[in-house]
Amino acid sequence: MERTTPGGSWPEKRVNEFLDQISAGGDDYRRLVERLPAIVYASELGENGRWRYVSPQVEEILGYTPEEWLADEELWASLLHPEDRERALSQETRKTMGNRNPPPVDYRMVTRDGRTVWILDEAVLEPDEDGTPIWHGVLYDITERKLAEQEARRAAAQQAAVARLGGRALKDGDPDILMGEAVSLMGEIEGVDSACIWEIGRDGRRLGLRAGLEDRIVGAARASAARDSHAGAALDSRLHVIVDDWSSERRFSMPPALRAIGVRSSLAVPIDGKQQPFGVLDVHSTEPNRFTPQDVHFVQALANVLADAIERHATDQALRHRVLHDSLTGLPNRLSFVESLSDALKRSTVSGSPVGLLFLDLDNFKLINDSLGHHAGDELLRAVAPRLRGHLRPGDIVARFGGDEFGILVDRLADEDEAVAIADRIAAAFAEPYAMGGVDHFVSASVGIAVARPSAREPVEADMLIRDADAAMYRAKERGRGRCELFDAEMRARALRRLEVERELRQALERNELELHYQPVITLRSGEITGLEALVRWRHPERGLLDPGDFVSVAEDSGLIEPIGHWVQEVACRQVLEWHELRPDRRPFDVSVNLSARQVTNRDLAISIGEILAGSGLDPVHLRLEVTESALVEESTTATGTLEALSDLGVGLVLDDFGTGYSSLAYLNRFPFDALKIDRSFVDALGVEQERTAIVEAIVGMARALSLEVIAEGVENEVQLAELVRLGCDQAQGHLFSRALPAEKITALLGEGAPLYSGIVPGR
Repeated sequence: MERTTPGGSWPEKRVNEFLDQISAGGDDYRRLVERLPAIVYASELGENGRWRYVSPQVEEILGYTPEEWLADEELWASLLHPEDRERALSQETRKTMGNRNPPPVDYRMVTRDGRTVWILDEAVLEPDEDGTPIWHGVLYDITERKLAEQEARRAAAQQAAVARLGGRALKDGDPDILMGEAVSLMGEIEGVDSACIWEIGRDGRRLGLRAGLEDRIVGAARASAARDSHAGAALDSRLHVIVDDWSSERRFSMPPALRAIGVRSSLAVPIDGKQQPFGVLDVHSTEPNRFTPQDVHFVQALANVLADAIERHATDQALRHRVLHDSLTGLPNRLSFVESLSDALKRSTVSGSPVGLLFLDLDNFKLINDSLGHHAGDELLRAVAPRLRGHLRPGDIVARFGGDEFGILVDRLADEDEAVAIADRIAAAFAEPYAMGGVDHFVSASVGIAVARPSAREPVEADMLIRDADAAMYRAKERGRGRCELFDAEMRARALRRLEVERELRQALERNELELHYQPVITLRSGEITGLEALVRWRHPERGLLDPGDFVSVAEDSGLIEPIGHWVQEVACRQVLEWHELRPDRRPFDVSVNLSARQVTNRDLAISIGEILAGSGLDPVHLRLEVTESALVEESTTATGTLEALSDLGVGLVLDDFGTGYSSLAYLNRFPFDALKIDRSFVDALGVEQERTAIVEAIVGMARALSLEVIAEGVENEVQLAELVRLGCDQAQGHLFSRALPAEKITALLGEGAPLYSGIVPGR
């Protein structure tokens, strides 16, 4: 197969034959030369070397007759494109003398009518009879090829830009950051001089500049959202709009912001949303007729990435607000309060100003609920919230912790006396009655006060301060209710009891006082057991069987959670393998083990679990490790590496207590989870609170989209079960099915062979 010339129509071998005939001076050389789709020439060396011959094609390609070309020795050099002139002239050297295969050179030339064409110059430098160096060469018009290459590079750059923006959107969905990234990426594309994003105003009549052009425009930049502007027309039609040349544009008025920066052509595409459009992505060039259909696809792809990110961010913000606020009172909830308290403690470490925390609990609230009904209790809580806010200083924060408990952050205190004075003022706010059901009721509150003076040497944790205030509140209850108590040395003595628990817990490990109970996890399609959650218990020699709530927090604080966790993992793996061997013809169970925050940040956790799996012989696929959102709040590189290493082992990862942390969605993207477990606080409200039921429905739908299994915990009644089945939840556990049982009772239960819960209709 013959290789074609760069011009694309004649085989290279044929061209070489012509050149040989020309060099030999054959009689018919002129006829052959004039058939070539290129300019054949012979010229002397140098920028202004005399042209001895040029073929007629020079007029078709460059617009000059051969006679004009030969008459003007400076014509060739004068037509070189300014950006290519130096490179082209650098070839005028004797270094290639006698080289039969010198490298070709390409450069741009300006034609008689002002067009720019790309030329490929292939020539051999040889001396004539007098020894004068003569170029014998061919000039090919390769403009089409160059334009095609340019478009290919442009398309590749556009695809890379879309991929970069999409990747950024997955890592950080903040719309402001993504919009800045989008206009920056647009500016890197060849031919695009600037880009901006117009956001539709609340009145729907104006578009305001949201991103781009910030450093090029003085004052506010706006555009009409109606069809008299190109951006407004794109917004209204939900289609792209191209302005080829603003100087001759008659359909739209040019935004002053664009006129100020000399824009000649523009392309606007809508940034659309499910409910309504967000705005317009607008790109500009200082050249007319710059944008093509290929550009439309590219810019729309970027706009679609932005639209998706904006939608997700709005959903995340709505979910974050729900997660961080109490739906009944509208106050921040405990999670949000802890966040604010932690920030205040950090500021206090620098400023030295004490931080106060008031823990408030309504007195005899249960009596109100029991006598007047829960609706009356809810009415009271809604009335308490604004009254508390009305008695606080500007900047103080009140939150509802749950039930009838409220937390109040009083920052920048002078001393403890000021905190007590604020607490007295808040308690006095309950002197006025509350109207419930048309009847006035008097309610009192007990308030616990804790004041911290953190320092770099002695930091104070938010949870510790809350515990101190909680303890003070219980002291207020004990001393008659309706009063305030400051956390003191006596209460601190109770904290010493925790140290005693720690000591006894260390002995419990040595004396084998720990044991595992297992709560069945059932599939909602059949009611059969598919897994078991291993839960540690402490058989205390004096206090009897203790639940994890009685000692796990102590184990976490003391570091004992590491050896306890290792023991739990090893025993659970060996036990579930025994159950597999008892029923070889049935599907093996999965066993779930909880990981604490301290364990997740242990660099050697994956190695330890790998050794346990190897020693027990359990297939990793049947071990599930549950991680709570609270364990990920203080995320670190170590935690990320640990979870990835565990996933590589083949074990399953479950995000526990899903919905209680505002970064839930980010966790699902950041960590390799296989399933999520809906927190019992949402399950409790199923079929009762419409909003929380809707949240559970959204969680199940999101999990489906991410190919994650969904497990509901804390299922206590038929109403909750029915809602979970209706919503398509995969698995569930709770007292409706079975409490956590010792291993021997689970063995007996498995021996019965019947579904754990007969109230589920298979396939429903």
